[in-house]
Amino acid sequence: MSEVSNTRAALVTGASRGIGAAIAERFAADGWDLTISARGREALENKAAELRERGAGRVEVVPADMTDADAITALGTAHADAFGRCDALIINAGMGSKGAVAEMPVKRFDRLYEVNVRAPYILLQSVLPTLRATAESVGAAKVIAVASITGVYPEPELSAYGATKAALISLCETFNLEESENGVSATTIAPGYVNTDMTDWLKDRIPADEMITAADVAVVAHSITQLSRFAVLPNVVLTRPGTNLHRA
Repeated sequence: MSEVSNTRAALVTGASRGIGAAIAERFAADGWDLTISARGREALENKAAELRERGAGRVEVVPADMTDADAITALGTAHADAFGRCDALIINAGMGSKGAVAEMPVKRFDRLYEVNVRAPYILLQSVLPTLRATAESVGAAKVIAVASITGVYPEPELSAYGATKAALISLCETFNLEESENGVSATTIAPGYVNTDMTDWLKDRIPADEMITAADVAVVAHSITQLSRFAVLPNVVLTRPGTNLHRA
């Protein structure tokens, strides 16, 4: 492990686009050191250059496939080796898929679970020693996991996706019971439809400019890092206006 930096450091998965990119940009504007991860190196390198221009400190690029347990573990190790601390672990990488219960292939459900639940579990295990050490040194460390409102309220044809996000929320709640007294706590952010390429399939029904923005999610994620070790925020639900308050 490298000498511990005096600059706050975050590890952000799924950081090359969408919500993950917006979160990384918000942290960069505050001068954080960053490890950014996604599957493709070229997109990550391009994003890293943008983040440096936005004010980030050091930016490390670590490609990782969220279906590869060894790669996920190595990601946590690479961040620790680079910065020696982790003030915020942003678990954002995930996949979506829709389909009615009667028709959803089990193989697709298994893939959703692998990426949306198993990968975060492995990453938590990998980064936890660094989170604990950071909390002991500076007072607090935060885990921020991007879930979905479908993990809180049901949505037709999103049963499998919602089930994985409900599992992620439960995982983080139990994590808090085990780790919050060590100064490490987790918050899930559960937004309704966010204007990213993952929601392109329904923009003929819901205009993009009427969706939650990725920047909205990033503001919430950054604000969580300002909380002390004595403030544990289990879950934040972001909804769209009007009759959509309990809908994606």
